[in-house]
Amino acid sequence: MKAKTIKAVLAKKHAELVESIDDEHIRQLVRKNSIVTGGAIVSMLLGEKVNDFDYYFADIETVMAVSKYYVAKFIELNPDKQKPIVVTTADRVRIRVQSAGVTSEGQESQYQYFEAADPLEATNYVNEIMGIVKDDIAPDKPLYRPTFLTDNAITLSNKVQLVIRFYGEPDEIHTNYDFIHATCWWRSKDGHLELPAVALQTMLARELVYSGSKYPIASLVRARKFIQRNWTINAGQYLKMALQISELDLNNIEVLEDQLTGMDVAYFQQVLDYIKDKQEKDTSFKLDSAYLIEIIDRMF
Repeated sequence: MKAKTIKAVLAKKHAELVESIDDEHIRQLVRKNSIVTGGAIVSMLLGEKVNDFDYYFADIETVMAVSKYYVAKFIELNPDKQKPIVVTTADRVRIRVQSAGVTSEGQESQYQYFEAADPLEATNYVNEIMGIVKDDIAPDKPLYRPTFLTDNAITLSNKVQLVIRFYGEPDEIHTNYDFIHATCWWRSKDGHLELPAVALQTMLARELVYSGSKYPIASLVRARKFIQRNWTINAGQYLKMALQISELDLNNIEVLEDQLTGMDVAYFQQVLDYIKDKQEKDTSFKLDSAYLIEIIDRMF
C-alpha cells in the first residue's frame, strides 16, 4: 500500500476514534496528542491484515486523562466486573485490578499488546481496514468501547489499543521497541507519516533486527510469531535479547510480573498468582529459577 493511502486510512481511523469520545477535553487531547506506530503500518505496507492499531500519547497528562476516561467507561459498561483504578506516579500511569491484574468485557478476551494474533489472509483488505467491515461490533454498545484493561494498555473494540506504559515523541517511544521494522509512525496533530529507510529495508527482507527493549522476554517470544510468517532472524539478534534478559532479576516477583505483563498476562497470570500465593503463605519462601521452571511446566 502506498504512503498516501496509509495516511488516509490512519486519518479516518483516528477521526472515528475521536468522534466516539463524549468528553470534549479528552476528545481534544486525543485529537492532538496521538501517535500510531508498530504493527499496523507494517501490515499496511506489506498488504497484510491489520490486527490492531497501537496508539501512544505525547505526554503523561494525556495518558492520565485517557486512562481515567476509559476506566470510568469500563465500569459504566460492566458494573458486575471488578472495578479497576488508575494509579499515577511522577512518570507512570497504571491500571490496577485488585487480585486479578486484568479485567475484560468477556471471559475470552486476550491481551495482545506485544504478541498479536496470527494474521489472516488479506481479503478485501483496504475496505476492511478503512472501517467498512468492523470487529467487536454490538448494536447496543459503543463502537470504541474498552473491552480489556491491563497494567500497560487499554484495548478498545474495533481494533484499537491505547498503550499507557510509554509516552512521548516517536523517538522516545521507540527506545522501548524491540524490532526495527516496527518503527514507522503517524502523528495526529499534523498527519505526518514517517517511514524510516532502515525499517523499510528490514520489511523488504522480512528480517528481524533487534534494537533493544525494556521487555526482552516478550521480544524472544514475539519472534516466533514472525518466524511463522516467514520472517528470518540470525543468531546475533537472539544473543542481543539473551544479554538483556541476563540483566533482569527474574527471581524478583515484581520484575517477573512486569516482564510477563509486557508480553501477555493472559498466558502467565496463573503462574504469577501461584507464586504470590506461595509467598503469602510462606514468608521464608524465596523464588528461584528451578521452582519457576517447575511451576511453568505444571501450568502449561
